[in-house]
Amino acid sequence: MWYTYLLLCADNTYYTGVTTNCIRRTHEHNHLTSGARYTKTRRPVALVYTEEHPSRSSAQQREYTLRKLSHSQKQALASKTTLTTS
Repeated sequence: MWYTYLLLCADNTYYTGVTTNCIRRTHEHNHLTSGARYTKTRRPVALVYTEEHPSRSSAQQREYTLRKLSHSQKQALASKTTLTTS
């Protein structure tokens, strides 16, 4: 299973990505050098939104769509969602 996710960065910007494990990837963004260049200078980041997708391709297509959204649209999307961890 693949996921599209939104991170809220410390400077109040959003980062969009795809992964197979949202918790692991958020940890990488916050603590490791394997996090994205964009988030390295904007730590800490918080996972605020996820969507499940059956394939990497569909997750990447959705990522492309989310990246085009305005800040306020991303904020509205994140505020509608309650994340739970298993």
